[in-house]
Amino acid sequence: MPAELQFSASDSGTPSPESSVAGSMLATASWCARRGWPVHPLAPGLKTPAANCSACRTNPHAPADCPCIPAGRWCHGFYAATLNQDRIQRWWSTRPDFGIGVACGPAGLIVIDIDAHPAEPPTRNRILPGIPISDSVDLTGLANGFHTIAVLAALRGQPSPADDETTLRVRTPSGGLHVWYRAGERRWLSSVGSSPARALAWQVDIRAYGSYIIAPGTTTSRGSYAPIGTTREPAALPLWLAQELERTGHLPAPSIPAPRPVPPRAHQAVLAAGGGRDHAQRTLATILAPVEACGQVAEGAGFSDTLNRAAYTIGGLIAAGRLHQADAEQALHEAALAARPGQERRIEQIIRSGLAAGLKRPLHTSGRRP
Repeated sequence: MPAELQFSASDSGTPSPESSVAGSMLATASWCARRGWPVHPLAPGLKTPAANCSACRTNPHAPADCPCIPAGRWCHGFYAATLNQDRIQRWWSTRPDFGIGVACGPAGLIVIDIDAHPAEPPTRNRILPGIPISDSVDLTGLANGFHTIAVLAALRGQPSPADDETTLRVRTPSGGLHVWYRAGERRWLSSVGSSPARALAWQVDIRAYGSYIIAPGTTTSRGSYAPIGTTREPAALPLWLAQELERTGHLPAPSIPAPRPVPPRAHQAVLAAGGGRDHAQRTLATILAPVEACGQVAEGAGFSDTLNRAAYTIGGLIAAGRLHQADAEQALHEAALAARPGQERRIEQIIRSGLAAGLKRPLHTSGRRP
């Protein structure tokens, strides 16, 4: 890890790593795990997780069903994140060029991700989602996330998180800033990859449950993620920020409603054998219920894996002659589009790969994956 990433022995009860293994990703990964932050490898020089094994790449499946993770392999990104020091030793000893990702949800972390990308500011209603900005307000000079988070903080009479010296802050190679906080008891949702309406502010995203953050000390081809100031531990999430996150939809729905009625075409997906039309409808409704429920949960809550699993299961039932292919596929598409409107291309790709895998493995006795 970089020399500026210094941790004292009192931080963890173990000797300070920087003096003996400066630049070692293994030392940084071990340090994170000792703090209860599960880690997973990032591809060398990149911000993305290390590639899956060939079997996982060629046979799409949900992480929960993958034998690689319990076997100690790093497939499926942050789903493979671990606190196991033996596993960490093996991973980074084998590949010392791996970067380090921290799975935010299991680590109990929420990170304010402030960007400084050169871009034209959006319309006023998107600068602070949910907060109208009058035309009388002069926005001259507003150019990045540092400015928008400062505006939000000023509106609430609070200092900007970018200036919070009580918590761990990490400068990114692009000039942005990661501000780390402890999430507390609430299961905050990530806004990375979601609609702009759920960002905290323009160029200010949230990394929490359903995403990962790059560990301080990691180096990519663009530079290092370097901590600033002297604080090396995340502070508790400030109350005012928690209120803003709740306002902008970063909490899951209080409860998942009962599944909506099966789309009309699903009623035509009749079983070729084993129970008839009513059983077909119940089977399909059971498979589609988790996909439909995703419509009540913000992006980042596992939609891709849920849809992939449903497509795989339906493919297996089609292969076994238990569902009519055209109608079952149509029902799946309708449920997915209802849950994630406007994501037709992504949905089509997930369904196509999941069905292709399922069609190779007929399910004769149940809708569960073997």
